[in-house]
Amino acid sequence: MIRATHPALFCLATLLLTLPLAAQQDPPQTGSSSSSAIPSQQIQESTSQARIAHKTEAGGSAITLENSEPLFDIAVALNACGYDADLAASSPVRLAIREEVNEELRNSAPARDSRDAICLYIRDHTLADKAQDIAQYVSLALYTTPPPALAPSVGETELPPDSTQVVNILPLLRAFNEQLHLHALYVEHLPDYQALNDAVHGPLTKMVLSSNIAVRMPTSGYDGRRFLVLLEPMLAPSTTNARIYATDYIAVASPNGATRTIHMDQVRHIYLQYVVEPLIYARAAAMDRLLPLLKPIHEAPIDFIYRSDISAYITECLIRAIEARLLEFDFPRPAKPNAVTQRTDMIHYDADVAAYEKKTEALRRELVERDMRQGWALTEYFYNQLLLTERDSTSLKEDIGQMVYGMDVDRERKHESQIAFYPEGTNGTIRRTPPPITGIRLAEMDLMKGDLVTAEDIAQKILADPKGDHPEAHYVLAQVELMQKSPEDAMEHFTEAIKTSKNPRTLAWSHIYLGRLYDTQPDRPKAIEEYKAALTVRDSAPDTKAAAEKGIKAPFATPRRAQQPADDDNTPLDPSGKAEKEAYRPDPK
Repeated sequence: MIRATHPALFCLATLLLTLPLAAQQDPPQTGSSSSSAIPSQQIQESTSQARIAHKTEAGGSAITLENSEPLFDIAVALNACGYDADLAASSPVRLAIREEVNEELRNSAPARDSRDAICLYIRDHTLADKAQDIAQYVSLALYTTPPPALAPSVGETELPPDSTQVVNILPLLRAFNEQLHLHALYVEHLPDYQALNDAVHGPLTKMVLSSNIAVRMPTSGYDGRRFLVLLEPMLAPSTTNARIYATDYIAVASPNGATRTIHMDQVRHIYLQYVVEPLIYARAAAMDRLLPLLKPIHEAPIDFIYRSDISAYITECLIRAIEARLLEFDFPRPAKPNAVTQRTDMIHYDADVAAYEKKTEALRRELVERDMRQGWALTEYFYNQLLLTERDSTSLKEDIGQMVYGMDVDRERKHESQIAFYPEGTNGTIRRTPPPITGIRLAEMDLMKGDLVTAEDIAQKILADPKGDHPEAHYVLAQVELMQKSPEDAMEHFTEAIKTSKNPRTLAWSHIYLGRLYDTQPDRPKAIEEYKAALTVRDSAPDTKAAAEKGIKAPFATPRRAQQPADDDNTPLDPSGKAEKEAYRPDPK
């Protein structure tokens, strides 16, 4: 396993090199908190939300085990201000750092003044829910640049909603960092952090591998999405903070002091989100027929987002079915005799295996039943579907379409209505609070509403911001130019989006739009070239493939132009294809 060059960073970049050859297949085309309420956005097709401050190098892995110095600084400040949760169970490094900080405070009046100022701020912003109280600072740390700057890595409107409540702690944190010499303290303890990373590295790799084997899907290379595990021993080991920000799937954990382990089951849950969600959201067009399944769970004790968003609900039920298949037991599977001396030896062994399989299946079914009564009523359906895929030795990617499209909605709805849900309780799921629509997403919404002036104004402001999402801004401006009948300007913006974007959907549709524009010139060879380029982009959405293939088969033509005189200036140029929306859907089979 290759280590990253930074001593505090481990990268699973060469995970596939350690897997059996049978597991090395073609990579998939892709597609909160296990503690209490962790705000995170729903995974939508747009990835225009800001990325967290941790950067993945070109050619690197999408799966990383890291440490974060801004998170360290904030965690040290919390500890200095009375955060003692799980102190006895924490890693010895937490106690050692706390003692060194206390020694610095005893010897420096400016350090004490800095500590008092930041502690007053923390006390004034304390939340009643302890998990949410710490989570807001964890969220802020993910979007904070390393010292000495310790500044937001994005505009305040793009920060996670919970972190905006405490963003003004950063000036105090900079002073605290300087007075307590936290950077030197962090560097001093990097070997301790590395030792903890070493201890977690093996189990994390095993978890990723076993999860991939369970769904028979390999680990993909870097495709714009990331799964990060951040270790911070200054936090309580009993709580794992997990969240999903745009295309970043993050678990923040603290190793236990006695065993140097983390709650791998909670980390696995967020990893399965990373694996499964693109498969579900790529089939968003099929979700409308499943909407009746939400009615029976209206009173289920689960978050509102799952009772109102069929894709999120389907995803969670499927993940819980996978977790039931991955359930581990505290009793071993019968060992096959090394030497068979008589026929009865194999008879006894087969009987022991059959008893083992019966017992483990019963325990898995108990877990499925519990999940269903907690509100995840489709868990049993997906559990049974997974059994079929195991027998057929096919991957989840190959079978997810049949699971979704082939579901008997009426039957499953009737089954849901017969479940007696638990009244209330904590299900240990990733809780999602949709963030306010800001930045480029707001421009996209205005564009959909037909407010071209506002959409253009927002996109131009984002382009003027050096830290703005320039590729998505160009993409929005290109669509504005199309609607304003300025094809030359639209082509320029689509070309800029292609040069700089890492969003597969933005890339694919920029090529499709360019192909349509070339068809209107007409320049059929260039149009076909763009349509083919769209097919090579790893965007798995069916509408993308259908639109590109349709463009290759026949030149794009706007129906309204075909029906009106050529000199009608009121006829809009519409390579967006809204007038032909139905034509770009896959033909029913």
